[in-house]
Amino acid sequence: MRRIKQLFTVMLIAVSSLANVVYASSASASTNLTHSWVGFSALAVFILAYLLVMLEEKIELKKSKPVMLAAGVIWVLIAITYRHSPNAHEVEAAIETIFVEFAELFFFLLVAMTYINTLLERGVFATLRTWLVKKRFSYRALFWITGCLAFVLSPIMDNLTTALILCTVVVAVGKGRSKFIGVSCVNIVVGANAGGAFSPFGDITTLMVWQNQTLTFTQFFPLFVPSLVNFLVPALIMQFFVGSGLPAEMSAESKSKRELKQGGVAVIVLFLATIITAVCFHMLLHIPPVFGMITGLAYLKLYSYYLFQKHHKACRRLVEKNRDTANAQPVPIDSFSMVSRAEWDTLFFFYGVIMAVGGLGFIGYLDLLSAEIYGQLGPTAANSLVGVLSAVIDNIPVMYAVLTMQPEMSEAQWQLITLTAGVGGSLLSIGSAAGVALMGQAREHYTFIYHLKWTPVIALGYILSIACHIAISGY
Repeated sequence: MRRIKQLFTVMLIAVSSLANVVYASSASASTNLTHSWVGFSALAVFILAYLLVMLEEKIELKKSKPVMLAAGVIWVLIAITYRHSPNAHEVEAAIETIFVEFAELFFFLLVAMTYINTLLERGVFATLRTWLVKKRFSYRALFWITGCLAFVLSPIMDNLTTALILCTVVVAVGKGRSKFIGVSCVNIVVGANAGGAFSPFGDITTLMVWQNQTLTFTQFFPLFVPSLVNFLVPALIMQFFVGSGLPAEMSAESKSKRELKQGGVAVIVLFLATIITAVCFHMLLHIPPVFGMITGLAYLKLYSYYLFQKHHKACRRLVEKNRDTANAQPVPIDSFSMVSRAEWDTLFFFYGVIMAVGGLGFIGYLDLLSAEIYGQLGPTAANSLVGVLSAVIDNIPVMYAVLTMQPEMSEAQWQLITLTAGVGGSLLSIGSAAGVALMGQAREHYTFIYHLKWTPVIALGYILSIACHIAISGY
């Protein structure tokens, strides 16, 4: 199944991109290079690069490096072909457009990652985990608490971070109860993916839809009920297989001290204020939301300056009293250190993929894909199928393809593709970043085969969520 996923990923990403629709379609219409040596060479370069990405763990080569090189080679091939053409200026214009769109996504994610890393450093999530463990909830209660938290937190944080944090809880309290850990991990993956589907901040795919102005901020909210259905239906069935009883008391956790550092709550408030700023910038002032996020990053930096000044004054007072300054309070926040902890390899991997497949889209492959899927099946069937494909293929390139093809669809259909691309990855453990991460974190309890046992139940939730959306939207 892993090889099938990789094969499908190579095939789909090779004909998808985040490129601006106007340039991609105009270029493919004026100079279609899909059957030329340039098109075949570009495909070969990208496939080779992606094969190196899939071999990352074996050859120990960071995944960003081959795709960044592939992006440069593909656009050089295109530029060589166009250099004597009267449309040569289209190449430069297309690159600039694609790069601007990537830059918006890049800085948006960078700010979000910085806040999440700061919350981790302040001990916010460790405190939550400790509190849950100390309360000694029953196994079934923990199943519901962690699942609901995944559904509630993922609209604000990404589903990967949410799943990893909550997985540590179930692993910590479920020692000796492999069934509890396994079914709880499935529940967390489903909850995190479902929760991220009705918020622009819940997943990279929803963020792309929002920043592309395909849907406004409020147009995501009608997806709440279908997303809730997607989470609750399998959870209601799986709860009967959790088992009864209370977790054994964990002395190490029960004796642990409060881990929340000073400023933790303030950072949560600042993060929410940053999100509100981004939304207001976009809705009220028609300014790209990324500018609101960067403005919100200034909130964190100014607050870190405030804490640093208080820490500095506290240290001076202790020095004057000839005391140790090691425990001076408050502990300052190094905001630049938080920025440096961002997943830079992932961010530059996005750059490579977006620019490389943007070149493939410029060559003309998107017209072929659009005609095959949406031209033959129709929007409802195609959007539902795309959700199933996202269980085998990562949902990011799937959404890249749809946004770049820009098929003519109603608002309700765009909401449907947003829903299915977000929750479809729950059908298999390899269908989302959350599932893949948890297979590594709880590898002895949560596996591909174990998740596959629950696929029929998850599929029921998937089908009912689509039916729910159709009923609500009335199309």
